[in-house]
Amino acid sequence: MKRAAIIVLDGLGIGACPDQAAYGDAGSDTLGNVARAVGGLRLPNLQRLGLGWCRSILGLTPEDRPAAAYGVALPASAGKDSTTGHWEMCGVLLAKPFRTYPHGFPRELLDEFARRTGRGWLGNKAASGTAIIAELGEVHQRTGEWIVYTSADSVFQVAAHEQTVPLDELYRACGVARDMLIGEHAVSRVIARPFAGKPGAYERTPRRKDFSIEPVGETLLDRLAAADIPRVGIGKVDDLFAARNITSEHTPTNGDAYRLIEQALHDVRMGFIFVNVIEFDQTWGHRNDVPGFHEGLKALDAWIPRLEARLTGDDLIVLTADHGNDPTTPSTDHSREAVPVLVLGPRVRPRALGERRTFADLGATVAEYFGVPALAVGTSFLSELRA
Repeated sequence: MKRAAIIVLDGLGIGACPDQAAYGDAGSDTLGNVARAVGGLRLPNLQRLGLGWCRSILGLTPEDRPAAAYGVALPASAGKDSTTGHWEMCGVLLAKPFRTYPHGFPRELLDEFARRTGRGWLGNKAASGTAIIAELGEVHQRTGEWIVYTSADSVFQVAAHEQTVPLDELYRACGVARDMLIGEHAVSRVIARPFAGKPGAYERTPRRKDFSIEPVGETLLDRLAAADIPRVGIGKVDDLFAARNITSEHTPTNGDAYRLIEQALHDVRMGFIFVNVIEFDQTWGHRNDVPGFHEGLKALDAWIPRLEARLTGDDLIVLTADHGNDPTTPSTDHSREAVPVLVLGPRVRPRALGERRTFADLGATVAEYFGVPALAVGTSFLSELRA
């Protein structure tokens, strides 16, 4: 019985890629800069796997005999958001990035959104989610109007207090926005951002919901579904693929994701496990929280032996990322970066995988592993892994 997993450590980039400067991200190096900021990383389990061989990282020594195959993958798609990165991993490349709205959305579009949903709107600017809720939350509660905002990413975000607007109504409104934001105004994701609490002490709740645009090509998930190979989602992966051939249990914390991975490796006898581990991006990267990011790395490292203990037979596990989110730079947004690749399993031959030209090589490898037709892009490295 075959089991494979791609575990995406959201935002855990590993430094320079050839077109980094074109995205305004020259110098961004999520893992490398965090290591320098804390005086060197001490991650014995990730070091043992071979993370120190992927790129030079202060505090991590390249092991003489690493336990995993190791390398890096370069982004080939245009863009640096989670949807783009996950699609590329699964064999769909974008020639141009999703549209962004740094100065807000066209007024006529928002007025139509208000007409269709029955509520007015506030905000309409690029902003931190916590900041705009603090700024406009009280007005929103008084008027019932949506708080609409965006970021440097291709997102249309709608915030509403759970006691002012029922969750189902917020989700329906985001579905309306998803239907509107296509063609000329297509965005990668519409995001429902519920919050709770009182003025001066508002907090976002874990009932966020993402409404992604549907993939524009055939994905690894589509190929696996056509071959009746089970697919288990953990984290927000269903949102990133518009729930096409994947369902998922969402996880507000990394610890929740690790627990569900262990559970899946206990319960699933055959199939593909696709995971998004969210907090390196959502909790620490976007908030420039270096200490939090560092603690998250240490927690990941401490969990690795629990992952290894659950691997059997021909299991194939890939640890990687979808983009960077360097908490040491002034920016609070994603960064264009290479990503680490660590591949482990009882029969994986530890060796250098080099610098892969696209994230799609990961999906191509999983496709070959399960014996489904090759994806449109990507080069499998499965033969290099055989012990």
